Amino acid sequence: MSDDWSYLVRQMSERLAPSMAKDHPNLPVVKAEGCYYYGLDGKAYLDFTSGIAVANTGHRHPKVVQAIKKAADQLVHGPSGVVIYESLLRLSEELTTVLPKGLECFFFGNSGTEAIEGAIKLAKHVTKRPYVISFLGCFHGRSMGALSVTTSKSKYRKYLQPSGLTYHVPYAKVDDCPSGQDPEVYCVEKLEKDFKTLFNHQVSPEEVACMIVEPVLGEGGYIIPPRAWLQKIREICDRHGILLIFDEVQTGFGRTGEWFAAQTFGVTPDIMAIAKGIASGLPLSATVASKELMQKWPLGSHGTTFGGNPIACSAALATLEVMKEEKLVENSKAMGKYAHEKLSELKNQHLSIGSIRAVGLMIGIEIVDPFTKAPNGEGLMSILNKCLQKGVLFYLCGNSGEVIRMIPPLTITKKEIDEGVRILAEAVTEYETETMCVRSS
Repeated sequence: MSDDWSYLVRQMSERLAPSMAKDHPNLPVVKAEGCYYYGLDGKAYLDFTSGIAVANTGHRHPKVVQAIKKAADQLVHGPSGVVIYESLLRLSEELTTVLPKGLECFFFGNSGTEAIEGAIKLAKHVTKRPYVISFLGCFHGRSMGALSVTTSKSKYRKYLQPSGLTYHVPYAKVDDCPSGQDPEVYCVEKLEKDFKTLFNHQVSPEEVACMIVEPVLGEGGYIIPPRAWLQKIREICDRHGILLIFDEVQTGFGRTGEWFAAQTFGVTPDIMAIAKGIASGLPLSATVASKELMQKWPLGSHGTTFGGNPIACSAALATLEVMKEEKLVENSKAMGKYAHEKLSELKNQHLSIGSIRAVGLMIGIEIVDPFTKAPNGEGLMSILNKCLQKGVLFYLCGNSGEVIRMIPPLTITKKEIDEGVRILAEAVTEYETETMCVRSS
C-alpha cells in the first residue's frame, strides 16, 4: 500500500456515505497545529473553522496533547458507574468554576446531540409534562429527539417524522424590525405575541416541560438576539413553571467572549448542554443542571457506556487550564471586536456582503446577490472555494447556505485575522468581478 493516501481520497465516495463524503470541502490534511491545517498537497491552510468551534485552544495544543498521552498510559476506558476515576471527578469540580452559578451537577456524554437528548429527557422526567417548545432556525442535533427540536433546515427532518410533541416559535430577527422602531422592543413584543398565540391555540403552558434555545443561532445563520429577548424567554418560563434549556454546544467555552453565552447575555438556564470546545477535539459533552434538579433524575432513567471517557476528561482539564492561563476568553472578546471592525470595513466596499453578525469570535458574514440583495448560497460557495485556493478555510451556515462562519481558534492573533480578511476580500472581489461580467454579457 502506498504511503501517499491520495488514492483513498479518490475512492472516498465508494466507502463513505454521501452525508460524509459530500460536505465542503473535504480537504485532505495530514496534520494540524495552532490555527493551521497542513494539507496532503503540502500547503498550509489558515483555519477559520476550528473544527466547527471545537479547537478553541488551537489544534494540538502541547499541554492538551501531553495530557492525552499521560492519560492513555493509565486508563483508556471506564465505564463510569462500573468504575470511577479521578479525571471525571476533577473535571466536574473544575467546570463549576466557569459555569454560571447554580449549574453544578453533570451527566457526561460524547457529543452535543447526546447532551441535548439528556437535557430534554431530564426536563420531561422532572416535570412529568409531555411537550417541548423550540425556536425556528435552531439546530440541536440529528438523533430523533434532538431532531424533533431542530428546524434550521427542513432537509434534516425529511422522511424522518420526528416526535410531534414539539411546538416551534420564531427566533428573534432584528433585521425584520420596521424602520423607526427599537429592534429590542420589537423582538420582545413579537415574542410575547407569538407565545400568546401558541398558548391560546395549540398547547397550554401547564403541559410544557421545557423550552430549548440556542442563545446565538448557530447552523441557522449566526443570528444574535437582543439580551432582552432571552430575558423575556426566561421570564415566560418562570411564570409557567417551564424549564429553560440553553444549547451551548457551539457558543460555549469562550466562543462568545465569555465562558458561556449565558454570561454574555446575563440569563441563566435551568439546564445547559455543552460540548464542542470542552476537550479541544476529543469527544465529550455534558448535560448540566443544579444538584437539586439532577437528584430527581434517578438511576436507570439515563445511561452511557462511553460518556465521560477518562482520556477525554483529561483533555478537558488541560483545555480549561490552557484557557485560563492564556486568557483565551479575553482574547476571544478582543479579537472578535477587532475582526468585526475589519469585516465592517470590508462590507462597506462590497455589494455582495450583507450583514456582519458578531459576538466574540462567533462571526457570521452574510453573502447576498449584489443586485437583488437576496440570500446567495451559490455566491457563497464560489467565495469559499476561492478562499480555499488561497489558503484559508471557512465554513457555511444559514437556511440557504448564505452565511460564512468565521470561527477561528481562540488563540488567533491580529496578524492571522488580517491575513484571513485580506484573502476573503480578494475572493469577494474576484467573485463580484465575475458576476458583473456575466450579468453584462
